[in-house]
Amino acid sequence: MFRAVVVGVGTAGQVRIRDVLNPLPGSPAMKLRASGFISRRSLDPQLGVHQMSVEEALNGEDIHVAFICTENVSHENNIRTFLQAGKHVCVEYPMTLNYSAAVELWDLAQEKGVILHEEHIELFTPSYIELKRQVEGKTLCGGTLHFTGGPLRPGSGFSAFAGLARLTWLVDLFGELSATAATMEEDSHNNYSKMTAKLRTCENSSLTWIEERGPGLPRTKNINFTFDSCTLTEMPPAPRGQVGLFMQDLIHFSSKLLGQVSHEELQRERTRILHCLKLAESIQQLCQL
Repeated sequence: MFRAVVVGVGTAGQVRIRDVLNPLPGSPAMKLRASGFISRRSLDPQLGVHQMSVEEALNGEDIHVAFICTENVSHENNIRTFLQAGKHVCVEYPMTLNYSAAVELWDLAQEKGVILHEEHIELFTPSYIELKRQVEGKTLCGGTLHFTGGPLRPGSGFSAFAGLARLTWLVDLFGELSATAATMEEDSHNNYSKMTAKLRTCENSSLTWIEERGPGLPRTKNINFTFDSCTLTEMPPAPRGQVGLFMQDLIHFSSKLLGQVSHEELQRERTRILHCLKLAESIQQLCQL
């Protein structure tokens, strides 16, 4: 049995507590138990789970796992703190706001013999799974992924890191990418930003990734992918899954804790995550030129 502490009790943290308390019957997530939560605020119990201090969690031999659900800018420090204490870590994306720190943390996890897992629930959405099915086997000629949404919250980091879910989509669909150009438009007075990144596949096809945020902008993903045989211009409809996205991620993480995920799959996941973080850093650097 793995006893867990949830660090940060915003929306994601509350979902983590809920799911650990109510795991999918018969799934590896049943091996987790919620022992407490950590918050900068003094809070009443959350769903019957009591608050504890960072020191209690780090020094408690009966605490094996930490779920990091804080703002992005504090992920790196929290991960490092719990890894050094020999705890397994599950963190919301992005793991860090720079590539070299992510490599260092993964090496630290390996040194300590614990699991470091970065959540990517966007890969579990039914519409994305259907999109991936439709893309499979086709030759990409070029395309665009344009995301719009509300202003970024403080502590989210640069747009390429805050929008890592969309970048992960592109890498998962089309393989490793390189950044050839990138620009950032910002209007701080109106809390508006628009990042445009020009990307290229290993087969030399071009992709454009746009993250546009501002007050009143709907949260939508607009696609236009051209292939040798067809063009996809909208996310495919798909029925809602029976298992929630965070629960699916919890089951995947729990499978790692139980040694049920192969070394090859772990390595592929690590390679993809580090590639996306390095790509996000390259886009940020191009925007700052």
